Amino acid sequence: MVAALLVLLPDGRVLLAGGFGAGGMVLDSAELYDPATGRFAPAGRMGARRADHEAVLLRDGRVLLVGGTGPRFDFLASAELYDPRVSRFSATGSMAQRREGHTATPLRDGRVLVTGGHVGRHEQLEIHRSAELYDPAAGRFARTSLMTVRRHKHDAVRLADGRVLLVGGSDERDNAGLYHSAELFDPGTGRFQPTGDLRGARYKLRSTSMLLRDGRVLVAGGASGPEVYQPRVGSFAPLAASLGRAPLFAAAVLLPDGGALLCGGYSLTGPASDAAWLIRP
Repeated sequence: MVAALLVLLPDGRVLLAGGFGAGGMVLDSAELYDPATGRFAPAGRMGARRADHEAVLLRDGRVLLVGGTGPRFDFLASAELYDPRVSRFSATGSMAQRREGHTATPLRDGRVLVTGGHVGRHEQLEIHRSAELYDPAAGRFARTSLMTVRRHKHDAVRLADGRVLLVGGSDERDNAGLYHSAELFDPGTGRFQPTGDLRGARYKLRSTSMLLRDGRVLVAGGASGPEVYQPRVGSFAPLAASLGRAPLFAAAVLLPDGGALLCGGYSLTGPASDAAWLIRP
């Protein structure tokens, strides 16, 4: 199982769902890891084979899985729900647009914000400026306002005040069209607005932007140096540390002492890496 989505459940178990298997096969299988026993167990099958999707823990303990690609790299607008109480997947409403390279962020009111992404490959690549909101009570997606720019392979994190910060990404030129830009989504108004630019353009940084205890946001992946967003002034500040290269599609986690661990990924000039970095923001 490669590039499976991992979600920490309220009871401490971890759900792994979808991704790529042997020979690049897109999977519909899921597993549960129990840290108490150190073992994996089957968790049923998804309604669709799904990779490069997004997954979000909802307030009621269910998990929303949305978008991604299926077999033959067909792009998905569909979504489904996993209920850990019965270990079963069920269909829910579909998005208005098919998406890969998008983000999904839980809001304070229980809805989920889905932003950007793309459909198509190479000359047929189309990057979305659109965003949608999923309402778990209704089981439906609804369009919301457009982002300030088309954006994919970016990252998103909810701030302490409930707004959502979107950072980086790129245009159709991929690594030749990296973004310095960032923007904020306000759930109260349903609108996006620009905020200060990143110090370093970055993309392929999914899930490496993290809310710190003091309300700042650490942006760790996708560029050779981490930086911190300060919501009170709407600007980014670089950290002294340099990673030596830009880790793309790395993994990151906040540590109990307030630091962060960033590891793995690959660079435009080299293969996948086993490097790891401790970041002290």
